[in-house]
Amino acid sequence: MSGYLVSDTRKVTTHRFVEMKQRGEKISMLTSYDYTTASIVDGAGVDGILVGDSASNVMVGNGTTLPMTVEQMIYHAKSVVNGVKRALVVCDMPFGSYQVDRKEGVKNAIKIMKESGCDALKLEGGAEIIDTVKGILDAGIPVMGHLGLTPQSINKFGTYAVRAKDDAEAEKLLADARLLDEAGCFSVVLEKVPAALASRVSKELTVPTIGIGAGAGTDGQILVVADMLGMTKGFNPRFLRRYADLNTVMTDAIGQYVTDVKDSTFPNENESY
Repeated sequence: MSGYLVSDTRKVTTHRFVEMKQRGEKISMLTSYDYTTASIVDGAGVDGILVGDSASNVMVGNGTTLPMTVEQMIYHAKSVVNGVKRALVVCDMPFGSYQVDRKEGVKNAIKIMKESGCDALKLEGGAEIIDTVKGILDAGIPVMGHLGLTPQSINKFGTYAVRAKDDAEAEKLLADARLLDEAGCFSVVLEKVPAALASRVSKELTVPTIGIGAGAGTDGQILVVADMLGMTKGFNPRFLRRYADLNTVMTDAIGQYVTDVKDSTFPNENESY
């Protein structure tokens, strides 16, 4: 395997996520939604890949994550699983697939796991969905929690601003994190919450926290792959670091291809049979 910092090529498991927290090793995660991207992300040595319902924005162009269906998430997750050898693959349960009741949540969780082949599922929320979380865990399915800014609740919040800045919401987030930890979740995503709060939660939980816009005190970090590679434009949140400018690279390459086709320099003799 040609990973960059990875000498241990064993498959990453939920248990190893917890082990990494215990020994103080930070956990790296990125999103992926297709086979080709996932194989590159995995080969570069990332610890975990989230098949996010952010596919709704990145792959489809929707304004929110709400339109994604169970079938669409299975399609993306299966594509990612086919391209991954090492990373832990976590799939989002989409909006509406687990909020109705425990029975339907468990049924949809089993369907996603069986048909996609992913390693774990991620659900947004705390006390409101804890009964469903327990049901999914009872079915033998690993669960990653997600607190703070939970995009599936955008219509309730009305904004993508930082969450849990006031004391009451901060205390609820802390209580929800404890509930998820005690229920048996193997990790918890903390999205767009104050760094001090995220650090406090990370110290209190026995399982790792994965931050996005939550400061450096979490046990790991996650970004949307299209954002950190600079494929997207016009999205510039404070937490985003762009590691490349693929938008420009791809535009220039495609522009050159168009030029070569127009002036008949592609294909040349060596590119013809």
